[in-house]
Amino acid sequence: MKWRVSDELWRRLEPLLADPPRRFRYPGRCRWPARACLEGILFVLFTDTPWLQVPYRELGLPSGETCRRRLEEWARRGLFERALVVLQTDLAGADRLDWSRVIVDASLVDAKKGARRSRARSMAVQAAATTSP
Repeated sequence: MKWRVSDELWRRLEPLLADPPRRFRYPGRCRWPARACLEGILFVLFTDTPWLQVPYRELGLPSGETCRRRLEEWARRGLFERALVVLQTDLAGADRLDWSRVIVDASLVDAKKGARRSRARSMAVQAAATTSP
C-alpha cells in the first residue's frame, strides 16, 4: 500500500513530527500516534478521498477528521514544511526528482499588482433570478 510509511522513512521523520509532551495534570485523551496520522494523510493524498469518507476502521487509521486536524497542527507549527524539505533533499540527492514537471499553483504564487482580472470569473456567475413581477 502506497500510503504506508516505511520504517526507514519514519526514522527520518519521527524527530520532526513528534507530539508535544502530555500535560501532567488533566492529560486528556491519548492522541493517535503521529505515524498513523501521517499514513491517514497520505491515504487521502493517494486516493483523493474526502477527509470525512476515509474508511479508517477498515484500514486501522485515525478518522479523516483527526488526520486533517493533525495536518493543520503540523502546518501551523511549521513541522510539515520541514518534513517536506527533508524528503525533498533526500530525493534530490538520489536524483529522483524531475523538476521539469513542476506545477505552480495560485496558492503558492502571488498575483502581480495591477494585473487585470479575468473576464471568465465575472461571466461564470449568473445573475440571481428575481421573484418580483
